[in-house]
Amino acid sequence: MIKNLMRGLAALSLTLAPLAATTPAAHAQAAEPTVLPIGAAVSALPLGTESRDGYTRSSFRHWNAGANPGDGCNTRAEVLIAEAVTPPTVGARCALTGGAWWSYYDEQTVTSASGLDIDHMVPLAEAWDSK
Repeated sequence: MIKNLMRGLAALSLTLAPLAATTPAAHAQAAEPTVLPIGAAVSALPLGTESRDGYTRSSFRHWNAGANPGDGCNTRAEVLIAEAVTPPTVGARCALTGGAWWSYYDEQTVTSASGLDIDHMVPLAEAWDSK
């Protein structure tokens, strides 16, 4: 019986030996970040084939209900409120009056929200092509 017990322990120790013998992996050093001028970094980006298959402008609603649909402010109004250098007054159904905005394109202060276009930084069709 002791002989069988010894054989069993020997077999068990041989089975467990690989688990006990493994050493923890050394902590890998993180690679140093590569710092490039913006032009070189953009040039290094991979180019993909664009496809406009399936794109229709009507797939994208003009303005959604905004972050809080209950307040009546759509995305356009939320952007105008967030980007104002002088906050507008927000009235019923999110009607904006007053306020001022800085136009980075022509370096002027705009005091009428209707004088501003809020648009995508990347056209929807281009974003669709680059998916």
